[in-house]
Amino acid sequence: MSSRFQRPIRFGIIGCGVIAKLHAEAIARCPEAELIAVSDVIAERAQTFAQTHGVGIALADNRALLAMPEVDVVNVCVPSGLHATVTIEAVQAGKHVLCEKPLDIRKDRMAAMIQAAKVGGVQLGAVYQRRMAPMVTQVKVALDQGQLGTLVLADAMLKYHRSTAYYESGDWRGTWEWDGGGALMNQGVHGVDLLQWLVGDIVTVSARTKTLTHDIPVEDTAVATVEFAHGALGVIAGATSVYPELPTRLSIHGDEGSLVFGDHGVEHWTMERRNLTEEMAKTPVFDFAHAHQPFIDNMVAVARGEGSVLVSGESARQAVDVILAIYESARTGQPVTVTHGED
Repeated sequence: MSSRFQRPIRFGIIGCGVIAKLHAEAIARCPEAELIAVSDVIAERAQTFAQTHGVGIALADNRALLAMPEVDVVNVCVPSGLHATVTIEAVQAGKHVLCEKPLDIRKDRMAAMIQAAKVGGVQLGAVYQRRMAPMVTQVKVALDQGQLGTLVLADAMLKYHRSTAYYESGDWRGTWEWDGGGALMNQGVHGVDLLQWLVGDIVTVSARTKTLTHDIPVEDTAVATVEFAHGALGVIAGATSVYPELPTRLSIHGDEGSLVFGDHGVEHWTMERRNLTEEMAKTPVFDFAHAHQPFIDNMVAVARGEGSVLVSGESARQAVDVILAIYESARTGQPVTVTHGED
């Protein structure tokens, strides 16, 4: 191990909004990590956050944090439309980056982030914490081994509730410019990522979106039919308009078995010769409070040169590409081919 890393890996958080709390708590739980600085364009918010989490340095200038040679890893927790700007500045300053979801809201910006990290010789990781749930890990293995046979149908039901107060809590929420969209880009992106990561690449989409219960310019209700590269079909339904909110739920069906699971565990896991529903129901459910922990622990290893990020920029961008294709289909009324790149 390099002498540089005989000390804890030092983190800096940029953006002290709601999600930053989970990052700070995960850093505090890691004995090999230390949160030494935070920044936010609202100085008072940075100061309050620092005091709450025992951080010695609170800044109103992101670049001042990036100029600190002591910072090894930067956690990007700013509004989605600023992810690329902050990330590129961070990697150009020689910092490894852990970026909140979505990677960004535009294809060209995501490509620029990925390229900047490569040029800078640092690693760019993204937070898609549902991938790390023990239950999801076992589902991934089962699907990769072909235990359900030929996949034929796969659905993601992403039905959430967000109040008017939620959208009024930040002027960036529910906007195209800063949030990149509504129910799909902000809340549903986790489920879209999980569906594609587990089942395979989504290659075409056909969609309808509406704004039914909120006074926002982006969608609060969306439905898309999708086709996967291997031929299976599926549905993505996302909303912030329903009440009450329901757990994220995925259903995956093959000609030799079916899986239905969500944040609260496995509902159904049946194969031709074996029923694992009761056994898998005992698998730990998704733990929201500690879901960022694997990513912080991983970034410590990354900063020490001991591995790669859990979710790379290239992998993280795919869910956004699908959602952007859904938006295009909803605008044009036509099926859209999903592409990964700047086009």
